[in-house]
Amino acid sequence: MRSTRIVTSFVTSNEKFLLLRRSEKVKSMKGLWGGVSGIIEGNEDPLSRAKIEIYEEIGIDSQSIRLLKAGKEMAVSSPQYPDHQWVIFPFLFEIENPRISLNWENSSYVWIEPKEIYRYQTVPSLADVLFNLL
Repeated sequence: MRSTRIVTSFVTSNEKFLLLRRSEKVKSMKGLWGGVSGIIEGNEDPLSRAKIEIYEEIGIDSQSIRLLKAGKEMAVSSPQYPDHQWVIFPFLFEIENPRISLNWENSSYVWIEPKEIYRYQTVPSLADVLFNLL
């Protein structure tokens, strides 16, 4: 089975959590809702990758975010990709001034309360990742 290490970060502001809708231009999980995520390259530090992805995907630099929690890594699979497993390194960050500027990887965003995550068609196990951080 193939395995990919990724970071998935949730960003919170004013007791709401940011969800991003993956664009049609990305390779996988098109149109599904997720956190800020990206592939960890080589021996890269997951926290460093999380901060890079936050800057690239929503335009918030590392001086404007505060790490609230780093969760335990978790393995996730998907029926869409039966021969693949993702090892997720979850993070929870807080921002005070949520001025979101999306790049090409995501087409839209919403701010939700945690219980609302079930209303969205998300990437596999996203609710589990979120609730393990809370």
